Amino acid sequence: MQSPVSNGKFAGSRVPFLFPNNKKSLDRRITSISTSCVCSIWNNYHYKRRTRMATDNKLRHVTSMLELPSGAGKFSALHAVILGEALASEENDLIFPSDDFARQAHVSSPQQYLEMYKRSVEDPAGFWSDIASQFYWKKKWDQPACSENFDFRKGNISIQWFKGGLTNICYNCLDRNIESGNADKIAIYWEGNDPGLEDSLTYSQLLDRVCQLSNYLKDVGVKKGDAVVIYLPMLMELPIAMLACARIGAVHSVVFAGFSSESLAQRIVDCKPKVVITCNAVKRGAKAIHLKDIVDAALAESAKNGISIDVCLTYENQNAMKREGTKWQEGRDVWWQDFVPKYPTTCEVEWVDAEDPLFLLYTSGSTGKPKGVLHTTGGYMVYSATTFKYAFDYKPSDVYWCTADCGWITGHSYVTYGPMLNGASVVVFEGTPTYPDAGRCWDIVDKFKVTIFYTAPTLVRSLMRESDEHVTRYSRKSLRVLGSVGEPINPSAWRWFFNVVGDSRCPISDTWWQTETGGFMITPLPGAWPQKPGSATFPFFGVQPVIVDEKGVEIEGECSGYLCLKSSWPGAFRTLYGDHERYETTYFKPFAGYYFTGDGCSRDKDGYHWLTGRVDDVINVSGHRIGTAEVESALVSHPKCAEAAVVGVEHEVKGQGIYAFVTLVEGEPYSEELRKSLILTVRKQIGAFAAPDKIHWAPGLPKTRSGKIMRRILRKIASKQLDELGDTSTLAEPHVVEQLIELADC
Repeated sequence: MQSPVSNGKFAGSRVPFLFPNNKKSLDRRITSISTSCVCSIWNNYHYKRRTRMATDNKLRHVTSMLELPSGAGKFSALHAVILGEALASEENDLIFPSDDFARQAHVSSPQQYLEMYKRSVEDPAGFWSDIASQFYWKKKWDQPACSENFDFRKGNISIQWFKGGLTNICYNCLDRNIESGNADKIAIYWEGNDPGLEDSLTYSQLLDRVCQLSNYLKDVGVKKGDAVVIYLPMLMELPIAMLACARIGAVHSVVFAGFSSESLAQRIVDCKPKVVITCNAVKRGAKAIHLKDIVDAALAESAKNGISIDVCLTYENQNAMKREGTKWQEGRDVWWQDFVPKYPTTCEVEWVDAEDPLFLLYTSGSTGKPKGVLHTTGGYMVYSATTFKYAFDYKPSDVYWCTADCGWITGHSYVTYGPMLNGASVVVFEGTPTYPDAGRCWDIVDKFKVTIFYTAPTLVRSLMRESDEHVTRYSRKSLRVLGSVGEPINPSAWRWFFNVVGDSRCPISDTWWQTETGGFMITPLPGAWPQKPGSATFPFFGVQPVIVDEKGVEIEGECSGYLCLKSSWPGAFRTLYGDHERYETTYFKPFAGYYFTGDGCSRDKDGYHWLTGRVDDVINVSGHRIGTAEVESALVSHPKCAEAAVVGVEHEVKGQGIYAFVTLVEGEPYSEELRKSLILTVRKQIGAFAAPDKIHWAPGLPKTRSGKIMRRILRKIASKQLDELGDTSTLAEPHVVEQLIELADC
C-alpha cells in the first residue's frame, strides 16, 4: 500500500496517527491503517527530510508543508479535525480535507501544489503562457510573455503581460462559453431585494443583452479607450454594463451605488466619462434610495468643475420606484428600457491588446483623494479566471454566490469576470443579507442550490450575533466550499462559519488579496493541505510573498513584519490613473525592489501566513507593535462579545493607547464587570501590554453597505474630533454614529 503522500493524494484522515498528541482524538480510526502503510508514510517522511535542504531558495517558505508526511509540517499540540467528522473547537485546530474531497480536487496534494508552484516562480512566463493559451486570442503575443521592472532605482516601474496579444474578455466570458456548448446554461440567477423577486439569464440571453447595450453605447459615441461610469445596484444590468463596455474596448469605472454625490463627482471629474449609467432607485431592505437624485447632484457638481456629461442612461427599477416619480433632464437623461432593447443582439467584438485598459476602480487613499487603480485586459483575464478555478475548486456543476457588490474589486473579479470566464452559474443578489431576517442568505442558498458561498468576515460576525436557528432551519446541503474576503477572519468566526454554516464539512478559502492585485495572492486550495482557522495559508501560483523588517531586510522562518511581494503576477494593476508618480511612491518606494502591500503579516513555524491588518492599523504601545486584528480577535473570543473594532489613540505615557469599540451579543446588558472581563480576556490571550485602555460600548459599528467597517470614523470618535467625522453618507446605518457619540462616556 502506498503512502497518502507518495500516491499524489492528500489522505488527511490517515496522516495524523504519526503524532502522539493526535491519538486520543483519532484512535477510533487506527484500526483502519495497516502497519505497512504507516511504514511507507514514515519512510516517505525521511526521504522528504533528506531532500528538503536542496530545495530552491524561492520555495523555502512553502516546502514546510512537506516536512512531515502529513504534508503540513510539525505541529505542536495538534488537534486534527477531518472535514465532515467533527466540530472545530480549539485554537490549534488543524482542519484536514477528507479523502473524497481531496481525490476530486484540482490540486489534491501538497506535492502537486509544490510542483505547480515551483514552475510558476522558476518559469513564470512559461507557466502563465500555458494557462493563457486556454483562452481565445485573436493574435498571440509575439514577444516574451512577461516584462517588468519592480525597482524604481532602475527606472520607471513597469509591468506587462502578454503584450502584443489581441483578445477580448467579454468574448472569452460569453461567446467562448456559448461556442463550447453552454448557450443554455444559466449564467446569472438574480434575487431581488424582496423575497419572491427573481430572474435568470442563460449565457445566450446574457450575450444578447450585452450586445444590445454595446450597440447603444457605440451609437452615442463611445469608442475604444473611452470611459463609462456605472453607478448601479446589484441588478443584472450591472454585470451586463461591465461586459458591454469590455466588448467594445471602453473602460468601465463602477462606482459603488452607496457613495455620496460628492464622491461620485470626484470620480467623474477624474476619469471624464462619455456616459454615466445608473437607475432611478433601489430598495435596500424596506428603504428606497433615490440613486438618480444622487447622480443628478454629482453631474451638477462635475459641471462646475468643467466636466459635462451628455448622456445619463437610466434603468427604470420598477420594484423600487416608478419612472413618473423620477426627476428628469431632457436632452441628457435616457430611459434604458426605451432605447437599449431596440438595438441588434449581435455586436462586433473590439479586439484589444493585452495591455489595453479594462477598468478603473477607485479606492481610498491616505490623503483623502481616491486612487484610480487601473487594470489591463490580458493578464487580469488570465489571473482572475485561474484564481477562481483553483481557490474555490470550481467544477462545471457548481452554483456560485459571492455576496460582494460589483462596486468593489471582489465584484469585478469574483462576481463577473472570474466566474464567467470559467462558464459558471452566478447568483447576483440585490438586497441585504439580513432582510427580512437573518436567514435570508441560507434561504437563497437552498433556493438556487448554491455550492460555493463567498462572503466577508463582517457578515459572518454579524450573523453570529443572531440565533443559530436562522441558519439551521435551512438545509444548506448543497454547500461544499465556503470563502472569506475583505479582512482577516478571526478564529472564532472561522469556526462558527465552518461548524454552523458548513456543518463541519466545507473547507473555507480564507483569501488575502487587494484591489491592486486583481485576484487572490495568498489562499488555501481546498483539498491540497490542512487549514488553520484564521490563516490565509500559502501563496497562490506565481506569487512570491516576503516579510521584511523596517529596513526592508527579508526575515526568514517564523516572524512578523511588513508583507511585500517580489516579482510581478499577471493580475497586478499597472498604474494609478493619471498619477504614475503616486503609484511608484505608494507601492514601490517604501521598500526598494518590492511591491509593498501596506499590510502586516506573521508567518508561523509551519510556513502558514497570518494577515494582521493594515500597517496603519498597527498600534505602537510602549514600543510594542500590536495589530488591531489581533486585539479584535481576542475580544470576540469572549462569549458575550459579538463584534469588535480597535483603533489607536494618543496616550501621554505609552505613545498610543488601545481603544476598543465592542458590540455585545443580542440582549446582553452593559456592565462594569463585563468590561473588566473583556480586558482580562485580551490580557490572557495576548498579554498585559495589549489590554484595551478604553472599552466603548457599541450597539453597532459604522459600516458601508458592503459591510466594511469605517475605521476612520471610529478614530475620530475615539479622539473626540467630532467636527472631523467627514462624509457618512455611504454608511448602511448612519444613526450608529450618533449612538456611539452618546455612549462615549459610558
